[in-house]
Amino acid sequence: MDCNSLIAFSPVMKTYKNLSGNSGINAYQISQQSIRIAFSDGSIYLYNYASNGKRAVEIMKGLAEKGIGLTTYINQEVRDRYAEKLK
Repeated sequence: MDCNSLIAFSPVMKTYKNLSGNSGINAYQISQQSIRIAFSDGSIYLYNYASNGKRAVEIMKGLAEKGIGLTTYINQEVRDRYAEKLK
């Protein structure tokens, strides 16, 4: 994992709003070049510019903040292109 990503993360994950009511995402953390996502099965994945490109990560950040569409985006566009499975 990129040491800069670790330093830039806030200490607490934000709860995903889940406005659609059927998301598999519980929480997220945003850093400058990456996002960590905690899924309802307890797993946590890191997605960063190196694994997905800047555009995809920035879209994921925006969807996370909006609280809708992130699961769909990951399933349709990102799939298994995560940088690391953290848990």
